[in-house]
Amino acid sequence: MVEVRDEPLDRGTPTEIRQREGERILAAADGHRLIAFDLGGRDLTSVELAERVQQWEEQAPQRTAFVIGGAEGLSPAVRERAEQSLALGAMTLPHQLARVVVAEQLYRALTINRGLPYHR
Repeated sequence: MVEVRDEPLDRGTPTEIRQREGERILAAADGHRLIAFDLGGRDLTSVELAERVQQWEEQAPQRTAFVIGGAEGLSPAVRERAEQSLALGAMTLPHQLARVVVAEQLYRALTINRGLPYHR
Protein backbone atom coordinates (compact mmCIF):
# COMPACT_ATOMS: atom_id res chain seq x y z
CA MET A 1 0.00 0.00 0.00
CA VAL A 2 1.30 3.42 -0.92
CA GLU A 3 -0.05 6.49 0.79
CA VAL A 4 0.75 10.10 0.01
CA ARG A 5 0.09 12.84 2.48
CA ASP A 6 -2.97 15.02 2.08
CA GLU A 7 -2.36 18.50 0.81
CA PRO A 8 -3.32 21.12 3.43
CA LEU A 9 -6.64 22.62 2.37
CA ASP A 10 -5.53 26.12 3.26
CA ARG A 11 -2.69 26.10 0.73
CA GLY A 12 -4.34 27.05 -2.50
CA THR A 13 -7.43 26.60 -4.59
CA PRO A 14 -9.08 23.19 -4.97
CA THR A 15 -7.50 22.91 -8.43
CA GLU A 16 -4.01 23.64 -7.06
CA ILE A 17 -4.50 21.16 -4.22
CA ARG A 18 -5.66 18.40 -6.60
CA GLN A 19 -2.71 19.10 -8.89
CA ARG A 20 -0.10 18.84 -6.12
CA GLU A 21 -1.65 15.69 -4.68
CA GLY A 22 -1.92 14.25 -8.18
CA GLU A 23 1.77 14.80 -8.84
CA ARG A 24 2.66 12.92 -5.64
CA ILE A 25 0.20 10.11 -6.45
CA LEU A 26 1.60 9.64 -9.95
CA ALA A 27 5.18 9.62 -8.65
CA ALA A 28 4.32 7.02 -5.99
CA ALA A 29 2.42 4.86 -8.50
CA ASP A 30 5.12 4.89 -11.18
CA GLY A 31 5.36 1.42 -12.72
CA HIS A 32 2.00 0.34 -11.31
CA ARG A 33 -1.36 -0.27 -12.93
CA LEU A 34 -3.49 2.61 -11.68
CA ILE A 35 -7.08 1.99 -10.57
CA ALA A 36 -8.86 5.13 -9.38
CA PHE A 37 -11.80 5.24 -7.00
CA ASP A 38 -14.00 8.13 -7.98
CA LEU A 39 -17.68 9.09 -7.77
CA GLY A 40 -17.88 9.01 -11.56
CA GLY A 41 -16.39 5.53 -11.78
CA ARG A 42 -18.05 2.25 -12.61
CA ASP A 43 -20.02 0.38 -9.95
CA LEU A 44 -18.97 -3.24 -9.49
CA THR A 45 -20.30 -5.96 -7.25
CA SER A 46 -17.84 -7.66 -4.92
CA VAL A 47 -17.78 -10.68 -7.24
CA GLU A 48 -17.06 -8.47 -10.27
CA LEU A 49 -14.26 -6.77 -8.37
CA ALA A 50 -12.85 -10.19 -7.47
CA GLU A 51 -12.85 -11.12 -11.16
CA ARG A 52 -11.01 -7.90 -12.03
CA VAL A 53 -8.46 -8.43 -9.25
CA GLN A 54 -7.83 -11.93 -10.60
CA GLN A 55 -7.23 -10.50 -14.09
CA TRP A 56 -4.90 -7.82 -12.75
CA GLU A 57 -2.91 -10.43 -10.83
CA GLU A 58 -2.38 -12.37 -14.05
CA GLN A 59 -1.47 -9.45 -16.34
CA ALA A 60 1.55 -7.20 -16.40
CA PRO A 61 2.23 -4.99 -14.62
CA GLN A 62 1.36 -7.13 -11.64
CA ARG A 63 1.74 -4.20 -9.28
CA THR A 64 -1.53 -2.32 -8.92
CA ALA A 65 -2.07 1.00 -7.18
CA PHE A 66 -5.60 1.66 -5.99
CA VAL A 67 -6.03 5.41 -5.75
CA ILE A 68 -8.36 7.38 -3.51
CA GLY A 69 -8.22 11.14 -3.82
CA GLY A 70 -7.95 13.61 -1.00
CA ALA A 71 -10.67 15.91 0.24
CA GLU A 72 -10.72 17.81 -3.08
CA GLY A 73 -10.86 14.66 -5.22
CA LEU A 74 -8.52 13.38 -7.92
CA SER A 75 -6.58 15.50 -10.35
CA PRO A 76 -7.36 15.26 -14.07
CA ALA A 77 -3.84 13.84 -14.59
CA VAL A 78 -4.56 10.93 -12.23
CA ARG A 79 -7.93 10.28 -13.84
CA GLU A 80 -6.33 10.21 -17.29
CA ARG A 81 -3.53 7.88 -16.16
CA ALA A 82 -5.94 5.44 -14.49
CA GLU A 83 -6.59 2.23 -16.38
CA GLN A 84 -10.02 2.09 -14.78
CA SER A 85 -12.16 4.25 -12.56
CA LEU A 86 -14.38 2.53 -10.02
CA ALA A 87 -17.02 3.92 -7.69
CA LEU A 88 -17.73 2.92 -4.12
CA GLY A 89 -21.35 3.95 -4.60
CA ALA A 90 -23.30 7.11 -5.22
CA MET A 91 -22.73 8.58 -1.76
CA THR A 92 -19.74 10.74 -1.02
CA LEU A 93 -17.42 9.24 1.61
CA PRO A 94 -14.66 11.00 3.53
CA HIS A 95 -11.44 9.78 1.95
CA GLN A 96 -10.28 8.30 5.29
CA LEU A 97 -13.40 6.11 5.38
CA ALA A 98 -13.04 5.27 1.69
CA ARG A 99 -9.60 3.79 2.50
CA VAL A 100 -11.21 1.36 4.94
CA VAL A 101 -13.96 0.45 2.46
CA VAL A 102 -11.43 -0.18 -0.34
CA ALA A 103 -9.22 -2.29 1.94
CA GLU A 104 -12.23 -4.38 3.01
CA GLN A 105 -13.42 -4.83 -0.58
CA LEU A 106 -9.96 -5.92 -1.72
CA TYR A 107 -9.76 -8.38 1.17
CA ARG A 108 -13.23 -9.65 0.21
CA ALA A 109 -12.14 -10.00 -3.44
CA LEU A 110 -9.09 -12.03 -2.44
CA THR A 111 -11.18 -14.34 -0.23
CA ILE A 112 -13.68 -14.85 -3.07
CA ASN A 113 -10.86 -15.74 -5.44
CA ARG A 114 -9.38 -18.20 -2.96
CA GLY A 115 -12.71 -19.81 -2.09
CA LEU A 116 -12.56 -18.77 1.56
CA PRO A 117 -15.77 -18.42 3.60
CA TYR A 118 -15.45 -14.68 4.40
CA HIS A 119 -17.73 -13.65 1.52
CA ARG A 120 -21.28 -14.84 2.19
